[in-house]
Amino acid sequence: MPIKERVMHRSSLIFLPALLFPFSLLAAPDAVKVEVLQNKLEHPWSLAFLPDNKGLLVTLKGGQLKHWQAGKGLSDPITGVPKVWDNGQGGLLDVVLAPDFATSRRVWLSYAEAGADGKAGTAVGYGRLSDDLSRLEAFQVVFRQMPKLSTGHHFGGRLVFDGKGYLFIALGENNQRPTAQDLDKLQGKVVRLTEDGKVPPDNPFVNTAGARPEIWSYGIRNPQGMAMNPWSDTLWLNEHGPRGGDEINIPEKGKNYGWPLATHGINYSGLKIPEAKGEHVEGTEKPLFVWKVSPAVSGMAFYNSDVFPQWKNKLFIGALKEKDVIVLSVNGNTVTEDGRILGDRKQRIRDVRVGPDGYLYVLTDETDGQLLKVSPSGR
Repeated sequence: MPIKERVMHRSSLIFLPALLFPFSLLAAPDAVKVEVLQNKLEHPWSLAFLPDNKGLLVTLKGGQLKHWQAGKGLSDPITGVPKVWDNGQGGLLDVVLAPDFATSRRVWLSYAEAGADGKAGTAVGYGRLSDDLSRLEAFQVVFRQMPKLSTGHHFGGRLVFDGKGYLFIALGENNQRPTAQDLDKLQGKVVRLTEDGKVPPDNPFVNTAGARPEIWSYGIRNPQGMAMNPWSDTLWLNEHGPRGGDEINIPEKGKNYGWPLATHGINYSGLKIPEAKGEHVEGTEKPLFVWKVSPAVSGMAFYNSDVFPQWKNKLFIGALKEKDVIVLSVNGNTVTEDGRILGDRKQRIRDVRVGPDGYLYVLTDETDGQLLKVSPSGR
C-alpha cells in the first residue's frame, strides 16, 4: 500500500540578509503532501513518463532500466540496456523519450562507458522499447565523450530535446579542470546534436580547426540538471561548483561559462582553484544564479501546469548534499529562492520532474531510494 505523509518545509534563502526584506518575501512555500509510490530503488538516477498513462521508466545507477506503473509496481529489469561503467559517480544516468516516441518508440539513455585504459566517459544512444515494455531493441550508440578521462567523477549526462529538432547533452569535465576550456575535447561542454545523433551544420565550432564540431557551449564543471524553460523557450542548466559556487546558467551558442578560470568556489582543500582568476573573467559569461554555499544541485524542473496555481512559474531543483528540493521563482531571467521542501526526509535528491498530471515527481538517491509524488498540502 502507498505510504502517505506530510512533510513541512525548511526555509532557506541564499545571499539575502533578512533585515533588508520584509518577512513575506522570505517565506518559504507551503507545506507539501508526499506519497511514496515506490521504495527499494537502489540509487535511482532519472525518470521519464510514458504516454497514455502507462507509467514511467526509471534508471538505476548500477545499470538497470525499469518500468513502474500505478497498480502494477516495479517491473523486472528491461533487457537490451548497454553495459555501464558503475564506478564512483558513473553508471546508468539519464533517460528521455524521443520526441517522436509515439511512432519510433525510441528511448534515449546516457551512461558511463569504460575505455581501454580503465578510464571512462559519457556515452549516449537509443533503442526501441518493445510494445510489452520488456526490452530495448537494437540499441545504438550515437555519441561518445572523447577522450575518456574520468576515474569516477563528473560525467554530467543530462539529456534534453528542445522541440526544434535538436538534442542537448550536458557533459562534466571528468574532474580534469583545464579540459573545460579545451575545444578539442568533449569535457566540460554542452553538446548539440540532431534528433538522430548527427552534428548540425550550424553548430558554432563546425568550421573551427582543431575543435570538436559537437560543442554548443563550454567552460562547465559538473552539470547535474538541465531543462527547457517553457516561458522563454531557452535551455537552462545547473552545475556543481567546487567548494561553493553551484550555478544556474543559460548555455548559449559558442559561449564560455568560465570554469575553471571563473568561479565563486574554492578547492575542497580550502585553497584557491589554481587556474581561477576571479569570480568573473572577461570573455566568459556570468552565472544567472549562484549559491555561495553549495547545496550540490541535481535534477531540475520548471512548473508550467495549471493543476497547482501556487506553483506556477516556479523552478524546482534537487539538492544532494543539503537533502532537499530548492524552490525558486522565475521572472524572465531573474531567479529568487523561495525556500526548501522535503528536507525533513533527510534523503539525497537526485531527480525532479513535473508529471503529465501536474504533480511533482522526485527520486531520492539512496540504497533504498524512493519515487515520491508531491503536491501542495491540502491536495
